[in-house]
Amino acid sequence: MKKLPFNKKQIEEIINDFPTPFHLYDEQGIRSTVRELKKAFVKLPFRNYFAVKALPNPAIMKILYEEGMGMDASSLAELMLCERVGITGGNIMFSSNDTPSSEYKKAKELEAIINLDDFSYINYLEKTVGLPELVCLRYNPGPSLNESSESFIIGKPEEAKFGMTGKQIFEGLVLLKKKGVKRFGLHTMIASNELNINYLIGTATILFELAYKVYKKAGITFEFINLGGGIGIPYRPESQPVDFAKLASGIRNEYEKIQKKGLSPFKIFMENGRVITGPHGYLITRVLHIKNTYKSYIGVDASMANLMRPGMYGAYHHITILGKSDGAKKYDVVGSLCENNDKFAVDRQLPNVSVGDILIIHDTGAHGHAMGFNYNGKLRSAEVLLKTNGKTKLIRRAETVDDYFATLV
Repeated sequence: MKKLPFNKKQIEEIINDFPTPFHLYDEQGIRSTVRELKKAFVKLPFRNYFAVKALPNPAIMKILYEEGMGMDASSLAELMLCERVGITGGNIMFSSNDTPSSEYKKAKELEAIINLDDFSYINYLEKTVGLPELVCLRYNPGPSLNESSESFIIGKPEEAKFGMTGKQIFEGLVLLKKKGVKRFGLHTMIASNELNINYLIGTATILFELAYKVYKKAGITFEFINLGGGIGIPYRPESQPVDFAKLASGIRNEYEKIQKKGLSPFKIFMENGRVITGPHGYLITRVLHIKNTYKSYIGVDASMANLMRPGMYGAYHHITILGKSDGAKKYDVVGSLCENNDKFAVDRQLPNVSVGDILIIHDTGAHGHAMGFNYNGKLRSAEVLLKTNGKTKLIRRAETVDDYFATLV
């Protein structure tokens, strides 16, 4: 069974203040995870840049920044969120693709670290906004990674739209140096929700080796190497979380090996989002209807518009029926969209459910509310923070019908 940071009485009190559905985030859990990650990597020059796309809420970003994290932004809106929270400069990694000049302009204005996704972007950036002193390039290793991923979200690197080949990385760095760029970073992002530690360590190995080859051929050294994000979380109760200490130890071994070869010291960055906030978010929803036809359906007041992952690619999210335990019957847990994939669970063994019961859908603190949409005129739900003192705070109000109509002419 997955543990909850609150009890039945607390949730019932919260629901009195905030009508379902809403996302609830556990501040203490988030802070604890950040501290565990930092402790594991304490022997390395390490920093994590939180992937804003996972949970783009200023209240959460402030908490993470207080804990020492930078921000990984990928769009103009995410850059502006950072700015409004007071996060600027090297505290922001701007990793984007198919990027308009207006977004590069904002990134340069904020003095964010700009990470280029393609060789052609070098001239584009120079022509439109000018080259900064520090530039990072994104590497796609293609089929060169030996370890197999346990995740299907990104897929095979060679089939991903992101990053450059090794040849393009080398030529790009040489070109940037000729153009006057003095500081360099190297980046990749080939994992998502990855539980295989060896795959994550393997990512570090190929980046460190690439950096060494560039140094030997062109004399270029790196200020930092960003290993990307992708540390997964145990969505299923039987799965185990990634051991941060083992991961850090494996990366440290690879770091020391490349140092012995003669590569100058560099900082190690990551851009994890899901593992930081994902396990500490919950979608709270109420049962509206029970339907029995060829199958038994639990109809709740949330829908795929509140949590896209299960309907989008069959992702598993654990479900707790508040105040009930022990599975007794198979149900499909569904929302009200006019789409048959609007399902939070299929053939899930759950206790006997009644109309009015409260369902807790686990692990929605990343790529949950952030991926919401308005199909069928559904309105995005509220976000609520469960603070360390046990009190709650509304950190995003629910949308209204007026919001939905606001952009219509």
